[in-house]
Amino acid sequence: MLRRVVILFALPSLTAACVFLELDRRWGTHFFSVIGGGDPVLWQQLFWFFGHPWVYVIFLPATGMISLIVPVFSRRPIVGYPYVAISTILTGLVGFSVWLHHMFTVGMSDMAMSFFSAGSMMISIFTIVQVFAWVATVWKGRPVPTAAMYYALGSIALLVIGGLSGVFTGVIPVDWQVHNTYYVVAHIHYVLIGANLFPVFAGFYYWLPKMTGRMLNETLGKWSFWVMFIGFNAGFFPMHILGLEGMPRRIYTYEAGLGFQSTNMLVTVGAFTLGVGILLSIINLLISLKSGKLAGKNPWNSDGLEWGTDSPPEPYGTVHIPTVVTRHPLWDEHDEEADPDNDRVLDQARLTLTTTWLDAEPASIATMPEETLAPLLMSVTMFAFFAAFVFHLLWLGLAAFVATFALGCYWMWPRPGKGTL
Repeated sequence: MLRRVVILFALPSLTAACVFLELDRRWGTHFFSVIGGGDPVLWQQLFWFFGHPWVYVIFLPATGMISLIVPVFSRRPIVGYPYVAISTILTGLVGFSVWLHHMFTVGMSDMAMSFFSAGSMMISIFTIVQVFAWVATVWKGRPVPTAAMYYALGSIALLVIGGLSGVFTGVIPVDWQVHNTYYVVAHIHYVLIGANLFPVFAGFYYWLPKMTGRMLNETLGKWSFWVMFIGFNAGFFPMHILGLEGMPRRIYTYEAGLGFQSTNMLVTVGAFTLGVGILLSIINLLISLKSGKLAGKNPWNSDGLEWGTDSPPEPYGTVHIPTVVTRHPLWDEHDEEADPDNDRVLDQARLTLTTTWLDAEPASIATMPEETLAPLLMSVTMFAFFAAFVFHLLWLGLAAFVATFALGCYWMWPRPGKGTL
């Protein structure tokens, strides 16, 4: 939900920037053209207002994966759950107040830079809360060394490195020195790959048995982790050094004799090593799909409701509407399916009541969307709409817009005789 809120408020600025840019290119306006009285910095303002919250659009789901996986393999509930939840929300909200730290070198007032510098450092506090909660959960628990746990713990270590280098660039004089150097490239990769790709691989090893019904090879998974972890650090940590030595970003080649050759060679070797580690997990997946051990319902002794279903699950969830009394329903001491109070008439047709928000009064019967090709067709017509603008085919763009709107109406139009109580 928080991710959707961030997208909802961040994406319009990028949309506006692209519209202004198209107006400049096609119809001769001057939003970004200095000659016509425009300002290129306006593009940076609009882009980075989207660009930095976009990092949290990717980052927040990854932290959610870690917060789910670490407690399962620590065999205890997460430490400080309310603080982790509040910190996650505040990360998304405060993320809208730090975009200007990408623009400390464009020339602006000291007050503006000081405000965004403080915001850039304050947002790290919320990540620190989450990191301490994860570490305390492992410390107080009984860790189980699975491949998923390896990836989760590895991502925490990489997040700490990437977070520290991010706070470093929030200091204005330091940012003036490392701006547009490979130091920034190192930081963003530690955040976007270290703290996002590694949690995704943790989720890959954790949830794939539920999705396919077969276990991945744990030994091969751990080898994949170590090769990826070593390759990642060998590939991206030296970029900090290259940045401090003055190697600029966004330049495709460099003259010999600048002192960057050996370090760049190490970066290249590390990148290929990271790729080999990813390849090991792909091989693991292919072997698992063909001959992996059957997973069963709950191979990890997990706490979430999805682990009470078959692997792979049926199109529906459970026979009865679950009664959830804690955040760890499968660790509760009751058998949901054996609860006689759940034998309701609605179960026979697999229907669910929707209720009012405040008093929980029955309001209607919830229905799921039927299978339809409308979303797929909408994506095709939307692609045609934007492609038409790129090639200045305005009539085709208008036709694609009308088709997209019509498909959206068809998809969302309420069907008679459904949703009534």
